[in-house]
Amino acid sequence: MFRLHAEYDTAGDQQHAINTLVDQLEGGQERCILLGVTGSGKTFAMAKVIERMQLPTLVLSHNKTLARQIWQEMSSLFPENSVEYFVSYYDYYQPEAYIPGRDLYIDKELQMNERIEQERFSTVASLVSRPDVITVGTVSTIYGLNPPEVFQQNHLRLFVGQASDPQEVVRNLVGLHYRRTNGEITRGGVRLRGEVMDVWMPSRDDPIRIRFDWDGIERIQVCEAVSWEVLDEFEEIWIHPKEFYMTSEERFKQALEDIQFELEGRIDLFESKDQSLEAHRLEQRTRFDLEMLNEVGSCKGVENYSMHFDGRSRGERSYCLLDFYSNNAELFHGGSDRFLVIMDESHVTLPQVGGMYGGDYSRKKNLIDFGFRLPSAYDNRPLRIDEFQELIPQMIYVSATPGERELRHIAEITGQEVPDGLMHVAGGGGAVKPESAKPESVQTMEEMLGNIEGIAKMEIRPTGLLDPKIEVRPTEGQVQDLLSEINERVQRNERVLVTVLTIKFAEEVSEYLERMGVKSHYLHSEIDTLERTEIIKALRVGHIDVIVGINLLREGLDIPEVSLVAIFDSDKQGFLRNERSLLQTIGRASRNSNGSVILYADSVSPAMEAAISQTVRRRKIQSKYNEENGIIPITIDKPLPKLGEETQDTISGVSGKGIGGGRRMVGKASRKKGIEGFARRFDLGVGIWNPTKSVLDNVSQPDWAESPNETIGIRESASKNEDEATIVRLQQEMIRAADRLDFERAAELRDRILKIQNPTN
Repeated sequence: MFRLHAEYDTAGDQQHAINTLVDQLEGGQERCILLGVTGSGKTFAMAKVIERMQLPTLVLSHNKTLARQIWQEMSSLFPENSVEYFVSYYDYYQPEAYIPGRDLYIDKELQMNERIEQERFSTVASLVSRPDVITVGTVSTIYGLNPPEVFQQNHLRLFVGQASDPQEVVRNLVGLHYRRTNGEITRGGVRLRGEVMDVWMPSRDDPIRIRFDWDGIERIQVCEAVSWEVLDEFEEIWIHPKEFYMTSEERFKQALEDIQFELEGRIDLFESKDQSLEAHRLEQRTRFDLEMLNEVGSCKGVENYSMHFDGRSRGERSYCLLDFYSNNAELFHGGSDRFLVIMDESHVTLPQVGGMYGGDYSRKKNLIDFGFRLPSAYDNRPLRIDEFQELIPQMIYVSATPGERELRHIAEITGQEVPDGLMHVAGGGGAVKPESAKPESVQTMEEMLGNIEGIAKMEIRPTGLLDPKIEVRPTEGQVQDLLSEINERVQRNERVLVTVLTIKFAEEVSEYLERMGVKSHYLHSEIDTLERTEIIKALRVGHIDVIVGINLLREGLDIPEVSLVAIFDSDKQGFLRNERSLLQTIGRASRNSNGSVILYADSVSPAMEAAISQTVRRRKIQSKYNEENGIIPITIDKPLPKLGEETQDTISGVSGKGIGGGRRMVGKASRKKGIEGFARRFDLGVGIWNPTKSVLDNVSQPDWAESPNETIGIRESASKNEDEATIVRLQQEMIRAADRLDFERAAELRDRILKIQNPTN
């Protein structure tokens, strides 16, 4: 069923790790850990495990960019199987929110990307109809969907030779929410012309043409969307609903009554508290939604009423993609627990899953308290971490630096004694409160790994590449020292990554390097996803030699051209400079045979010591393996991307199927040609592409950056010129945010500008 296609096979310690994982899973172990260093081939190992286990699999990632990369790799490795991509609108668009302090209501983003919708439909349609499904998605998979039984029951099966009346088929499709049209057909539409019916399912790239004769269905054809050239023929077809949310007529009527009853009770509550504004606001909005539901069967934000349409009780979790996997396993694999979940970069993804519920509740609370939504909106929510862990029968945590939660979970699952150094960590994979507070001194990751058995490890790279060499240098004159190192790499046509603690310092360093003739660019959280992707592409093709960033230069950023990673202020203890963060950042230089790392610090922190110790230990193991097997390390050969290509696909989360692409595109917007047009479009670069006169002379780590989480980057004692330069930059970013319709971000930038202009307020 699952058949892997690859021009290469396992190497190094991959096979041993795969065998260990398969033995554990076949033995019924509920949770496993795969520790794979950067560049060890974790995705290929995942694919091998899927092939061995022959189970439908969900791969979770902490961000959509990395998820897209994994999806592309899996698509090329499993061309005969259904490899799907599943993200939420929340990954791209602004959800509904209310900020009381500013009396600012942010409406739900109306724009819906057609590609996202298509991929989501394709995923659920495959899960209810095929046994060989691999889905790569973000943690948005824990958000609500209709029950799989409803989606499966509300479909139309047609086959050649079936005695069907075309008018009756159209009526059935309209009942599945398809739009009938006589003109041009689009996704979710149906058209009947004589004895020929065209229907275009939301999950497909191409429409279906059904030909009737006197006896019923004569032919079922797949056609090209423009020319209507026949591409393929089917003997039967399964047509799924146009909408995700389906319900029976009886359930629909009951839901409207329940919404009305809840509304009246909530209005009475507001009026009893003398909150007439909130009562009026809620009544106006909800009655409008009820009218829309009565007239057209849907309304904006209909998902907030999902509890009533599903018939769930208050507090009961909503259905999600994991329920579709359970249903698929029961239909095709002999039991609802016969599926597998792989959590990539688990040290980041697992905490993200745990935090989704709290963030959603906080946003909903303001909406409900101030009369924008009924309390039932609470029940349109992501899973809690305990619900998430309970739904998954077997899961593999994959990371180069497994987190404390995963390590404790594996110890609990396998019946091992939980080490004392993990007693302060939530148990059950984040689902159970810890027994004690976090101690002042904690064990290193290496010490924890030594106390827990059964962890599958891949520390030897198939390419023979070693962990990078590490140097520790003083912070005095760190920027000037780095400049000479950068010039050496530029002469060898290699790239450099630099990590700092603050946004302002990242920009200062980048501007200084530009002034010194180095093509550089900063990368931080205030740059949107699309621009980040293009900046990284520009680095790879050589239009940028250096990227200066903060915490974005870590997981999933695999750039073989990078031979040097510089980490400023490495000894500053905190999230950005703990052992795992340092190891992840160091790993960015491990895909180049000349890889090296410079740690700028005035002392050696415990985190630095632990990270250096691990790196040195791995280098010894890797070097010994290479000597014994006659392996010469070779820089990874990865095809270069094209600037400005696939930007629309990045927005939707996909860029073609596998290596060769495929007919998965919906349509592309026109683009400017050439590097100059590309640079203008994204406001990319300083100096050469975006000349600026605001280059700052101060290029030392700011004294005010006491917290590694500092993001504002404005000194209290900043000079007038510096303030003016900051205001100009923030105004430019505010304008760009407004152009993107990201009004919340624009408002934040506006408030920051006002704070600088009026420091006493």
